[in-house]
Amino acid sequence: MAETFTLYKLIILYMLDKVDFPLTTSQISEFVLDKGYTSYFRLQEALSDLTDSDLIRPETTHNRTLYHLTENGAETILYFSNKISRAIREDIDDFLKEKQYDLKEEASVKADYYRNTGGEYEVSCQIQENGSSLIDLKLTVPTETEAEAIVNHWNAKSQEIYTLLLTNLL
Repeated sequence: MAETFTLYKLIILYMLDKVDFPLTTSQISEFVLDKGYTSYFRLQEALSDLTDSDLIRPETTHNRTLYHLTENGAETILYFSNKISRAIREDIDDFLKEKQYDLKEEASVKADYYRNTGGEYEVSCQIQENGSSLIDLKLTVPTETEAEAIVNHWNAKSQEIYTLLLTNLL
């Protein structure tokens, strides 16, 4: 049982090691749960253990969590990736190759909000590419409901808004 749980953690580390961007909880879950490797609760436990061990670093906003591989995590998977069967590594590689653009795009679009000193809500919406900011938009709205709505719609509408801005400004 402990060996199987270790495998789940190695799968997560391997996935993060194979990409040059963070992965969301839902992206990791999509692979692990669709392949039937473990349950949602065991996956959450593995993510928590990896975070507690400083092998991954979570970046949490109001609507999602992105996971980054730490230096310790990179060293760990370097030494122990051979503990993952070739078939599982191939499954991971195929998943990442097939979905690379979608995974990267989802990780590059970020939105969050907080209450400012004036009692209103400041919403930060970003699109990043290769570590650079393509757009960094800040909006102030009066209610938390409006802030949440903007954050929730940013992922779906960000490309359209970015294109609209460029079209109108250039």
